Amino acid sequence: MRCLAMLLVVLGALLGHSAQSDELRPGFLELRQTASDTYSLLFKIPARGDDLRLAIYIKLPLDTDDVTPPRTRFSGAAYIERRTIRRNGGLTGQTIGIDGLSGTFTDVLVRIESLGGAIQTERLSPTKATFVVETAPGAWVVAATYLSLGIEHILFGFDHLLFVLALVILVRDWRRVALTVTAFTVAHSITLAAATLGLVDVPGPPVEAAIALSIVLVAVEIVNARRGMRSLTADWPWVVAFCFGLLHGFGFAGALAEVGLPHHAIPIALLFFNLGVEIGQLVFVAAVLAAGWLFRHALELRLEPRLVRRAVIRLDVTAAYAIGTVAAFWLIERTLAYFA
Repeated sequence: MRCLAMLLVVLGALLGHSAQSDELRPGFLELRQTASDTYSLLFKIPARGDDLRLAIYIKLPLDTDDVTPPRTRFSGAAYIERRTIRRNGGLTGQTIGIDGLSGTFTDVLVRIESLGGAIQTERLSPTKATFVVETAPGAWVVAATYLSLGIEHILFGFDHLLFVLALVILVRDWRRVALTVTAFTVAHSITLAAATLGLVDVPGPPVEAAIALSIVLVAVEIVNARRGMRSLTADWPWVVAFCFGLLHGFGFAGALAEVGLPHHAIPIALLFFNLGVEIGQLVFVAAVLAAGWLFRHALELRLEPRLVRRAVIRLDVTAAYAIGTVAAFWLIERTLAYFA
């Protein structure tokens, strides 16, 4: 397809690989209140091997004590720490931070659950390494937090982005792109809501493998379409986008399940997470379409129409092979990990 399309494919492949490095994978801190002054603490951070972990550490209020000694272990690509802590008066209104975060490129997702079931979520970063524990976050705080989480999830969800990119390459025309992306949006909104609210329960690992397979299938359809072969995907891309969108919605729900929903504001959190996903998706599609138009316009200034069409088709096919290769690797990797 177009200039930036190829660039995004290569970048996606590189980032998909580099996202496995310590510095780019996010950490996770959970504080679950079990009594008025007692909390169960879980801290999970990126690691490499069985003895090398990212050098970031929890900074609790000074008068916080350990009820149980820390239990630590390395599991896969993560370092996991569990312990029980106590502070007279609880943690409400207190500042918690992550030491060493400013010297990394990673984020830490924080989830705090109170006795009453209220959930506070925060995203700490190298530029914001502390936060204040709240009694119950207000509606606007919940909305802003989950909107940000939705945008970040789609922009760093390289499998979802590759699927959307493949759809844009396959469809080409912006009107059909709009219809196709809308069908994808409606579909994954349905399954995201259903899975998050507990109406449907689908295991995560098979879903992740199936998402990779969906990307491979669309990449194959791009190649077939550019060779002049007719198919349902090329003729009715919005139908295929809707069907696969149902599948991708379960993937979004899996990410949201790790964060949890605030019991006092479930509709707001769910709505704004979904809006964040859509905003990120629209920004990505707009960037791809704009780059494609610029690239084609540049070719038209230098080449005759026949050569322009040939160049665009060649780039579409090359991009499809690149997308399919990355997705096939994910499919094999995720399938083997599931059975292992």
